[in-house]
Amino acid sequence: MTATNITSATDADGITTITWDMPGRSMNVISADSDREFKAACLAAIADKAVKGVVITSAKPAFIAGADLSMMEGISAGAGQTKEQQAKTIFDFFNDNAKFTRVVEKSGKPFVAAINGTALGGGFEICLMCHYRVVADDPSIQIGQPEVKVGLLPGGGGTQRIPRLIGAMAAAPLLLEGKSLDPQKALKAGLVHKVVPAADLIKEAKAYISGGGKAVQPWDTKEFKVPGGTPYDGPARQMFPAGNAMLHSKTLGNYPAPQAIMSCVYEGLQVPIDAALRIEARYMAELMMNPASRNMIRSLFINMQRAAKLASRPKDVPEAKLKKIAVLGAGMMGAGIAYVSAQAGLDVVLIDSTDAAAQKGKGYAEKLLDGAIAKGRSTPEKKAALLARITPTTSYAGLADCDLVIEAVFEDRAIKADVTKKAEAVLPTTAIFGSNTSTLPITGLAEASRDATKFIGVHFFSPVDKMQLVEIIRGKATSDATLAVAMDYVKRIRKTPVVVNDSRGFYTSRVFGTYVGEGVRMLAEGITPALIENAGRMTGMPMPPLALADEVAIDLMYKVGLQTRKDLGDKYQASPSDGVVERMVNEFGRVGKKAGKGYYDYPEGDKKRLWSGLSKLAKPAAEQPSVDELKTRFLYIQALEAARCYEEKVVTAPEDADIGAILGWGFAPWSGGPLSLIDTVGAAEFVRHCDLLAQRLGPRFSPPASLRAMAKSGGRFYDAAAGAKAA
Repeated sequence: MTATNITSATDADGITTITWDMPGRSMNVISADSDREFKAACLAAIADKAVKGVVITSAKPAFIAGADLSMMEGISAGAGQTKEQQAKTIFDFFNDNAKFTRVVEKSGKPFVAAINGTALGGGFEICLMCHYRVVADDPSIQIGQPEVKVGLLPGGGGTQRIPRLIGAMAAAPLLLEGKSLDPQKALKAGLVHKVVPAADLIKEAKAYISGGGKAVQPWDTKEFKVPGGTPYDGPARQMFPAGNAMLHSKTLGNYPAPQAIMSCVYEGLQVPIDAALRIEARYMAELMMNPASRNMIRSLFINMQRAAKLASRPKDVPEAKLKKIAVLGAGMMGAGIAYVSAQAGLDVVLIDSTDAAAQKGKGYAEKLLDGAIAKGRSTPEKKAALLARITPTTSYAGLADCDLVIEAVFEDRAIKADVTKKAEAVLPTTAIFGSNTSTLPITGLAEASRDATKFIGVHFFSPVDKMQLVEIIRGKATSDATLAVAMDYVKRIRKTPVVVNDSRGFYTSRVFGTYVGEGVRMLAEGITPALIENAGRMTGMPMPPLALADEVAIDLMYKVGLQTRKDLGDKYQASPSDGVVERMVNEFGRVGKKAGKGYYDYPEGDKKRLWSGLSKLAKPAAEQPSVDELKTRFLYIQALEAARCYEEKVVTAPEDADIGAILGWGFAPWSGGPLSLIDTVGAAEFVRHCDLLAQRLGPRFSPPASLRAMAKSGGRFYDAAAGAKAA
């Protein structure tokens, strides 16, 4: 068999080195082809009597980054199969893989993993089947099992071999949280046997074989005992009841993968390894048949990769070679944008109205860098180099050679128009102007620009240094060339872009606003504040709605509402939440967390607590609704608005809608995103339920015409998107 992804060579000492080196890829992954070639190479070495042992390594900077989840999605697709047949196909795939790993483990020939770079997921599970693991001494290398983060469990033996190496309690953070370890920590934990200089890696691996290294796994010896005991003896006995309680408190029952992992470990440690691996394969099949896991794989991995690779970037525009940018406004957003831009190697002119404000903006970067140094993630030299790239000033003169401007001043049309004109008076005609507005339509803001084709929205999320998403908004006149530059910039600063068309609130602010707005409406209806907040948390959202309103700032929501009312005039539709927000700001002076008082009180040195005065905002309802009803309202109101945005072509791809929701405001990741949620529920059932809500709560729950048509035809968002791309 001719191999294209794997090379195999045997030296004079009878040691075979199997090297992963997938052509055209920056990283090795376990794909259908590479997996088949790798297994064939291993079996050939085992069958060859002249081979004394096998070293497995990589020709890439990383070892193996894990399984190709596109392949995983293909395995679970099961076209033309019943659900039972699909489940069996998945089980057989993982059970057959488990049998292969046992052939390696019991081959009588030592297998050594020479881990030259990051080994995650299935990549590390290949290492685990080896009898000996030696890793290069490089702190950037990461070792672990991150599968839980995309809704899966380590299905290549990870749930069984790791607890047998280090015990169930030590394995829990790796398996249930997806934590990874650098080489020294992995050595200390007992996951690898030796850490050596990178130059000595292969030599050390071969030395183990030449020196008579054992070809027996610990769990295959008669004297083997699980470190820390099994679920019925030792410290592990206390772990599982407490662990299940902690798991539920974190996942609130929304995520099936952590529970499946816990069950795998619990059941697997009570039986021999071969039976344990079958248990793992069974739970993997159940997980991959679960809609939540499928949605997470598609949105959090496949679609995320698509967005990061700029799949929707105009193809005929050359890549932008950005060198210098300007940021207008050195507040928290502008300061964050300046920091991530300088971090990416760009020179940044940071402008504000006073020297003190501009310097404060640069000071934000300095504070972040000091924190990174304290944690060992940076050095004084790197700090000095980054800060040297940020020039704080009140003068626009430095914009004369800038390639791109990001405006990040107050959400006021007049202020934005003023700084646009001042900047463009100095900027070269080739420069692109981006506005970081979160709600004001780009087409309207572009009226202040000398060239609307070079004007675009570049909407960041706070805090900029931590939030991965950037929403890029095309105005009516924005050119493809301008869009390409904006996308290249976002990729340069290592963020994930989604592209949307112009609309009030665009996509993210518009849909996000329905979540917070629904929470405030519930408050106006007299629903108990604690019930509102607990229901919001139980949907899987990162924060409950009233707490989130405090974080965003209630007075900002009030100002945005006033501007919207002014812009729309008679078309503006008032909401019961308007009165609550107005009273919070004007009557009670409670504007949010920044002031230490909003829907919550923020006592110094103590935990925040709901403001006791919330009862003044509405008379308590005579009958309180159920938690499930409130959860449905929170999720469905957001999904409906996302569907409206899709119908109006504000967002043109369901994957962008889902990624934008999850990364932008944390829409319940277990669902895969708001459009995935509708697909999972089924359009017909979703529409039926929304109509019932609309009858009781008002027309905001009425489904748009396109969703009714989808319900009638039995269609799905992702089916429709696939058809459109094929056409």
